[in-house]
Amino acid sequence: GRKALALREDFCGTAAAACAWVRGGRARSAVAVDIDPEVLDWGRTHHAARLKAKARDRLALVQGDVRTADTRASLAGLDGANNPDGAADIAVAFNFSWWTFKTRAELVGYFRAVHAALAADGVFMLDIYGGSDAYVEQEEETEYSLFTYVWDQHSFDPLTARYRCYIHFRFPDDSELPQAFSYDWRLWTLPELQELLLEAGFERTVVYWQGADEEGEPSGEFAPVAEGENDPAWIAYVAALKPRAPRGG
Repeated sequence: GRKALALREDFCGTAAAACAWVRGGRARSAVAVDIDPEVLDWGRTHHAARLKAKARDRLALVQGDVRTADTRASLAGLDGANNPDGAADIAVAFNFSWWTFKTRAELVGYFRAVHAALAADGVFMLDIYGGSDAYVEQEEETEYSLFTYVWDQHSFDPLTARYRCYIHFRFPDDSELPQAFSYDWRLWTLPELQELLLEAGFERTVVYWQGADEEGEPSGEFAPVAEGENDPAWIAYVAALKPRAPRGG
């Protein structure tokens, strides 16, 4: 019933999404949180610095733990902020970054922190992947003109669901940049994710499943579903909705 204006981007890395958000409208504001100062500095130099001054004044980059960062104070303090209490309309945790939390207690604690940072009708968006191929220890190569991108599902422990993955780059001269990116995750499932979001206080969840094109390949288009498909490899988005605040008398 209204436009979303305030964004919270968790595990933001270089804050590319938050920068794109404030660039998209004069009334928009964003706070981006990451624990790593190095990537935040890179984002300030290469993304935030390219914004117009007024857009840059509507963006806050916060170094901290997404479970404890006071994003309400950061949003409320921005120039032109339209939400004096600093509540975010939308929170996002993409690139499967929330998998860094390996226990139910850690994950539901994070979800509760997001719930508290959102407006009364706020929405929390996450992505997730799975399927039988996700559990296989394997390398997948994708050829580009200047390099080969290698996604390495290096190890999976069925006892703990601990999941270690890497990204390598290989070059035509047979040189290699190994483990350019490293991921130490837990491989969570869709039922677990939805149950913990409800436990954290969200009213309901909606799963958006990726469709297929005419050749049966992933189309890049996602739609709400009540049932998934047993694909060997799938990607989905999940929206967690807060209950709306009751109307006053």
